[in-house]
Amino acid sequence: MPASHRPGLRVSAGVTIPETELTWRFSRSSGPGGQGVNTADSRAELVWDAAHSAALSPVQRARLLDRLRGRLVDGVLTIAASEHRAQLRNREAARERLAGIVAEALRPPAPPRRPTTPSRGAKERRLREKQRRTDVKQLRRPPRDV
Repeated sequence: MPASHRPGLRVSAGVTIPETELTWRFSRSSGPGGQGVNTADSRAELVWDAAHSAALSPVQRARLLDRLRGRLVDGVLTIAASEHRAQLRNREAARERLAGIVAEALRPPAPPRRPTTPSRGAKERRLREKQRRTDVKQLRRPPRDV
């Protein structure tokens, strides 16, 4: 399906990146392809300006920029795909990878862990088991002459 007919890249139920915000670059791939690898531009690079995207709310943008700060260059996320011989398959791989990365970064944070303490019964069982192991190892030692 041509890119102009696509409504956009669906990341999650509430986020769809419009096709107009996605930029493609193509180059020669170093991957598989036989003789065609030297002539075909099968490597696909998908570029998305996350910092200025209209698809994100301010909260989502802040979360995304914070979580992907190591991968972003001036707020721009670049995904390269060259594992397939065909440019079309590399384009699909790059789209899927971008959707996965953005969905993972937009996921809400996990609830904080509530610290718990072992119950009294658990402490007693642990100490009883430790004493049992001590007794077993004590029996393995040679008898002491006093």
